[in-house]
Amino acid sequence: MFFLITLEKFIYEMIMKKRVREIFNNEASAINNIPITDSFEKAVEIIFDHVHRKNGKLVTSGMGKAGQIAHDIATTFSSTGTPAAYLHPSEAQHGDLGILQQNDVLLVISNSGKTREIIELINLKDNLYPEVPVILITGNESTPLSEKAVCHILTGNPKEVCPLGLTPTTSTTVMTVIGDALVVLLMEKIGFTAADYAKRHHGGYLGTKSREISGS
Repeated sequence: MFFLITLEKFIYEMIMKKRVREIFNNEASAINNIPITDSFEKAVEIIFDHVHRKNGKLVTSGMGKAGQIAHDIATTFSSTGTPAAYLHPSEAQHGDLGILQQNDVLLVISNSGKTREIIELINLKDNLYPEVPVILITGNESTPLSEKAVCHILTGNPKEVCPLGLTPTTSTTVMTVIGDALVVLLMEKIGFTAADYAKRHHGGYLGTKSREISGS
């Protein structure tokens, strides 16, 4: 009996490990299939022009899981020398739109490209500052949102690893990676250093490490 239980446990663990590897491989494949187009360079130039030349800021937005990714992108940009803030699309309708200024740039994330709250946000933006450009990260090129954006970064519209094909999983992975790419490209463009990082990230392990690297 003990042998059978041990054998069953071993088989279960092997199946589980194989399944985990399949999930990782699917996510890795989705990242490698993100279309590499001129949109990345265009987005970097737009953000650089508005934030570092015109003293504006990057405002990111998204709904649901995409909103969490947008918030993460904003905080990462801010800590690496490009001032950014997250704007919740629903809260924007209740006064938070006031965070937007004339020289800002708006980066929105919508996997479907049809998110109602994001469409409404851009309409509100157009009523306040129509000159503020919109950068869109999406899984679908021909959508209502793409008509309102000056720059589209496509995710490749990967299939979700969720067994139902519904829960944002792989789609949010590629959104995060795209955000990371934009952050790194901006850091390189502005010549962001460890000393610059230390001035913005004083606390914790990263603050200590950045000061050690920069000698500050």
